[in-house]
Amino acid sequence: MLIVEELHLLLLRPDGRVESSVSTNRLFGEVAAVIVDLVLHHRVTVGEGKNPAITIVSAEPTGHPVLDAALSRLAPVNGKKLQSLVMRSKLDPLDEVAESLVTQGVLARGERGFFGWGAERTPESDPGPETLLRSRLAAVIAGTLAPTQADLALLAILQGMSAAHPLLRDEVGPISSGQLKKRIEQLTEGSPTGDAVSRAVTMVISAAMMAAMTPVFVATIT
Repeated sequence: MLIVEELHLLLLRPDGRVESSVSTNRLFGEVAAVIVDLVLHHRVTVGEGKNPAITIVSAEPTGHPVLDAALSRLAPVNGKKLQSLVMRSKLDPLDEVAESLVTQGVLARGERGFFGWGAERTPESDPGPETLLRSRLAAVIAGTLAPTQADLALLAILQGMSAAHPLLRDEVGPISSGQLKKRIEQLTEGSPTGDAVSRAVTMVISAAMMAAMTPVFVATIT
């Protein structure tokens, strides 16, 4: 499962609505996650500096509809600064992510809001993948499981969204929000940084965290 798909599962309530505590930051979190997925699939690279540019290095389809849609949407803004990209609503992978999870049988098509207005809800139909995901992240945080790059990226993006503790409260037990923040920082700072992919992932996470400190109205940038 892609990082952006795992993130989406964590952001959803069982009834298919996004948790209200993280709804404001969902856009930049999921855009950042899908960019990390593209980095890990060697389709884009991230430059150097505090606000690096994203460069497409291969336009060859990955075969995954979520990634291929994201790659296509990145093409017109190839070379743009990362921090501005994570706030662009046109790069929002929400529809493709939901469709992919429905196809996998993890989510189901639900109803829209009152009188048929609003976004279509996608309630959970198979809780197994989310349960395994939460168990895995709990083990990573506890130090009983070695984290993958995807695990570290997911935790860091959640922290950048100020969502790690609210969404993983049951998994981390008595650990406070501040303690969890320090633990995630410890994990990400201790990850390998010798290869280009690891550095790129770190850059994307940093941009996402910077976006979290940007006024909410910029989320309408297209």
